[in-house]
Amino acid sequence: MFLTMVLLRKRIPGKQWIGKYRRPRVVTTGMKQSMIRRLEIEAENEYWLSRPYLTWKEEYNHNREARLARWEALKALKSSKFPEHRYVSDQLDHLNVSKKWTS
Repeated sequence: MFLTMVLLRKRIPGKQWIGKYRRPRVVTTGMKQSMIRRLEIEAENEYWLSRPYLTWKEEYNHNREARLARWEALKALKSSKFPEHRYVSDQLDHLNVSKKWTS
């Protein structure tokens, strides 16, 4: 198809890099090297991720104290913003100045 277009002096219709009849892209050595480099990095990542530092038993609850400390700090922070308790007896204490109805 491309040969007939070249021989008949026709061009690729529309944009030459997209579409059904697009011009094929040339693969360069730089593209090959960057792809190989990316694949090597991915293989190295898979290698290190496949060998955990801790076993499953060591990893279970290994940071329980730190988690509990963070939770307590968060609870303390939330409760410090919370206003103090108010009681009805404190609100109505001014009525106890003179108890004329009890004597």
